[in-house]
Formats: sequence, C-alpha cells, structure tokens
Amino acid sequence: MNQQHISCIILAGGQARRMQGRDKGLVKYRGQPLVEHIIARVAPQTDDIVISANRNLERYAGYGYPVCADHQTGYAGPLAGIASCLPECQHELALVVACDMPCLPNDLSQRLLPRVSNQGLAVATSEGRQQLALLISVQLQAALELALAQHQHRLMDWIADHDATRVEFADAAAFTNLNTLYDLGDVS
Repeated sequence: MNQQHISCIILAGGQARRMQGRDKGLVKYRGQPLVEHIIARVAPQTDDIVISANRNLERYAGYGYPVCADHQTGYAGPLAGIASCLPECQHELALVVACDMPCLPNDLSQRLLPRVSNQGLAVATSEGRQQLALLISVQLQAALELALAQHQHRLMDWIADHDATRVEFADAAAFTNLNTLYDLGDVS
C-alpha cells in the first residue's frame, strides 16, 4: 500500500457513442464488465474508489463504492466527471482512470505519486501520448469548476493549462482503450 493515501475516480459516465450507446463500464470484456477489470487494477493501489456514472447508477452502486453523476447535464466529458467526484474522495490525491482500459499498470499510482507537480497533477504518457490516467490533487476542484463554467470540456487541454508532470510508461498496451464493440472481441 502507498505511504500516502490515494483515492480513485473511475470515469464511466460517457455517452459511449463508439460503443453504440451501450454503457461502456458495464459492457463485458473477457466475461466481466469493464468496470470490474478497472476495480481489480486500482483497488490494490488506492484506498477508496468513487465511480463517475450518468446512467445505471444502481448497478454501479452494487460494487459497494460511492457513485456520482455529473453535476452538469448533457454528458459534459471527463472534466465534469472528475469535478463531480472529487468532493467525494477521502484523500488529498485521486487517481483518475477511464473505465475502458482493463490492462492498467499495477504500479500506476506508485509511479505517478512521486512525480506530482507543484500544481498537483501527474499524467501518464505512453509513446509520447497523454493517457486518461492521472493523479490529481483535490485542491484543483476550483480550477475544474472554473473551466467548466467557461465551457472548457477537453481534459487534455485543461491538463496542458496546468503544470502537469508527464510520466512515461514503456508498456503502451497497458493503456489500450476499448472504445468499440469490435475492440472488445467477446461482447455479451
């Protein structure tokens, strides 16, 4: 377990347009809903979990973790999910991950933690590309709310506006996004 306590936010609140509108976190991959793969990866690395979801809230709540819907309507994106969940986190730092990356590194939080910038951000990169896997300080709540009030919804643009440390991971496959039914293979 980490010496510093870390919360986790699992982002499962999107529209999943490329998943034919199916709730991506609940679509099965290798016999289990994607969100279960993510929980299995992040639970050993963090101390508490909050799930961002905008539909099927009761099903997500069945995993035993708090579930938060976006405060904004219309599927406003990852920034809205993070802003809605951050107040529910029990610790100063939160690991934020998407629900569609079932092979996340088992040492993700450990690798990001020592690299958190003075601005309270560290983002995973692989092959030079930012991933939707980051460590964020709850102190950035006001900055998230301000961005949303200004209709800024792109997470990667928001990260670029803040002094995030980028942490390179050699295994690009760990961040593979399963965005379509085709990507999943054995959909059920």
